[in-house]
Amino acid sequence: MSKLNGKITVITGGNSGIGFASAKKLKSQGATVIITGRDSDRVQSAAQELGVKGIVADVSRLSAIDDLVAQVKSDFGKVDVLFVNAGIFQPAPIGQINEEIFDNQMDINFKGAVFTTEKFLSILNDGASIINLSSINAYTGMPNTAIYAASKAALNSYTRTAATELAPRKIRINSVNPGPVSTPIFKKTGMAEEQLNGLAETMQNRIPLKRYGQPEDIANLVSFLASDDASFITGSEYNIDGGANINPLVG
Repeated sequence: MSKLNGKITVITGGNSGIGFASAKKLKSQGATVIITGRDSDRVQSAAQELGVKGIVADVSRLSAIDDLVAQVKSDFGKVDVLFVNAGIFQPAPIGQINEEIFDNQMDINFKGAVFTTEKFLSILNDGASIINLSSINAYTGMPNTAIYAASKAALNSYTRTAATELAPRKIRINSVNPGPVSTPIFKKTGMAEEQLNGLAETMQNRIPLKRYGQPEDIANLVSFLASDDASFITGSEYNIDGGANINPLVG
């Protein structure tokens, strides 16, 4: 299938996890894919494995996004699909949240996401698709996720308003809210292996489908929203969580 033939696609945080799987999926459907990430070695390795263009960019720095947009414009011209996927997760209980934890997550998950869209607008084709990676944590009240959840709730709110304002250009913007997915994001928290295993078991037991999602599950939804099959969808949020949001991750 080649539903995305000729579509220029940018995926932030595309060197691992959901971003990597989405890059692979969209390329298989004919898209020309550009991935970004903060770590030069990982971006280069992932780009080589995928057979796509890799650009180093830290979306927490607005100047880096400016440079990214300029390079994409120079190399590819206009963009048809923007998957705003870069994000971090730093769990901390209320009472132990410090400024660094707050700034790190807000700078990448919300500020970085917003300004990725803002700065790419000038090179997005009319009729383009923007997909924001959010999380069901925006709604679950899961312990230790207050700032992460707030960053994703803010992103979903931005997405709804942006959908209204971008509609005259036929640009669609939607949010994807994964539940627990097997990606490196958890290992990057610095939690001990025992803690990670305990967290994984607790969450999996509360998922009605009794498994973690795989990055490919999310990539399938991203590829749909990127395609013309979703041409009448904007301002929407898609929970893709094995039913977790109907069985809240609390207690």
